[in-house]
Amino acid sequence: MRTEKRAVALGIFDGVHLGHRAVMKMTENSGIPAVFTFKNTSLRKKQGRKIEYIYTDAQKSELMESLGIKEIFSEDFSVICDMSGEEFVKKILAGRLNASLAVCGGDFRFGRGASCGVNELAELGGKYGFEVRISEDVTVGGSPVSSGRIRSILRSSGDCESAARLLGDDYFISGEIVRGRQIGRTLDFPTINQLFGEEQLVPRFGAYASETKIDGKYYQAVTNIGVKPTVGGEDFPLAETHIIDFSGDLYGRNIKIVLKSFLRPEMKFHSLDELKEQISMDIFHSILRIQ
Repeated sequence: MRTEKRAVALGIFDGVHLGHRAVMKMTENSGIPAVFTFKNTSLRKKQGRKIEYIYTDAQKSELMESLGIKEIFSEDFSVICDMSGEEFVKKILAGRLNASLAVCGGDFRFGRGASCGVNELAELGGKYGFEVRISEDVTVGGSPVSSGRIRSILRSSGDCESAARLLGDDYFISGEIVRGRQIGRTLDFPTINQLFGEEQLVPRFGAYASETKIDGKYYQAVTNIGVKPTVGGEDFPLAETHIIDFSGDLYGRNIKIVLKSFLRPEMKFHSLDELKEQISMDIFHSILRIQ
């Protein structure tokens, strides 16, 4: 039985940004479009720096599939990290994945201690029977697009519009709706709560104009990211969203919240009445921003 060849995009892809999209685009028409990447929580550091991933593994897979990737191989880094460069190529790319093509960015590193780069990959590809193509850097505003650049924007300013230009699509939060303290209901602004993943990037604390799609219908919303200091605070940051003109039970469902624009920093109010007044203003400004 003939085993089909794969065109494999290589990388971490934690942001699935314009550069990652260019790499994946190059897998078209050369075999089954596939990605080889690593599980987020298995990558503690990159080039000596702690990694805060932008999207969870589930979110990455959703985005990759929407871009035409048919197969996603998400490996635990500990399984690969002690392989030499040649072992990785022979056992993983040529052996397990049966690659006809490997595509990566110019800064791709592999092999024990990140000892190999694109030149070694091209040499080993020739030895083991697959083509290697290198994607050129994608630049926006005169600088290369990178996950680090996106992380810096979201963490420091919450500038969703700038992040979206680098990502190639709106930045979003998604995950199962969990139960909170239900204080929003007492303020006549019921909210849904979503947690960030372990070691996931948390954008700048504050209120954001947002929107979501529920059962085929789009709703404007306001999302607050932070620890809710007015009502006693949370141990960990979360995303709390009031969906405008929506009523219904969403507990347990996985909902995608798209952040459109940063409205204001997180604030501690002297009373719940002040908080309620500010939420009304946030809703007003959110509607203006998204129109």
